[in-house]
Amino acid sequence: MTNVPLPILYQDEHLVVINKPHNLLVHRSPIAAEETVFALQILRDQLNCWVSPCHRIDRKTSGVLVFALSSEVDKEVKKQFETQQVKKKYLALVRGYLPETGTADRPLEKENGGFQDAVTHFRCLQQIELEIEVSRYPTSRYSLAEITPETGRMHQIRRHFAQMRHYLIGDKKYGECKHNKMFEERFGLNTMLLHAGSLTFEHPVTGNTLEVEAPVSSEFLRILDAIGMETGGLF
Repeated sequence: MTNVPLPILYQDEHLVVINKPHNLLVHRSPIAAEETVFALQILRDQLNCWVSPCHRIDRKTSGVLVFALSSEVDKEVKKQFETQQVKKKYLALVRGYLPETGTADRPLEKENGGFQDAVTHFRCLQQIELEIEVSRYPTSRYSLAEITPETGRMHQIRRHFAQMRHYLIGDKKYGECKHNKMFEERFGLNTMLLHAGSLTFEHPVTGNTLEVEAPVSSEFLRILDAIGMETGGLF
C-alpha cells in the first residue's frame, strides 16, 4: 500500500468520508507494528489538516470510513456509533448456501472477559456452486450476503458468520483455511471479501440525515465475476 490519495465520498467543513481500500489500517496499531502507512496519515496529508476516525473497520475490510475535522464533531459522531444510531450495510462473500434471510444474535466475548449482546441481520443476494473440489466435497458453494449489523462489536460480522459456519472468504483469523487457500491459488485473492457499503447517520452539525455509499472495490468485483456472480447494482 502506497500513499496514493484516498477516494473521498463526502466532504464538508465538519466531516470527510472515504472509501477505504482493502489491506489498509485505519491508524497505528500494536498488532501491526511493522506497518508505516495508515488511512489517518494519508488523509491528513491529503487534506493538510487534522483528522480523526470516528469509528474503525478492519484492515482487510474496504468501504465507508468517517473522519471528523474537529474534536467536537468527532465526539458527537462517535456517540452515535456507541449508542447504535448509525445504520450500516455490508457486503460479504461467504462459504455455503445462506438462507434467504436470517439473524445471528449470540453474545460475543469481550477482549477483557465477559460477554456483550451482538445482533447481525443478513439476507442472501446470490448463491453459486463451483465445480471445484475443496476438502472432501467435489463441488463448493458460496453466497453473497448483504449484512446489517444492529450492534457494533469487535469483528462482529466475522465472528457471527464463523459461528454459523458460513465463513467469510479471505478471513484468516475466523475463516476456513481450505476455502481461503483455494481462492488464493485459483483466483489470486489476497484480502478478505467484506465491504462496508453504506452508512446512514445524523450530521452532527446540521442535523440532516447523511447517507453515504461506497462503490465495491475492483478486487471484490473481480472475484465475483471470476466465480460467475452478477456484479450489477452492488452499492
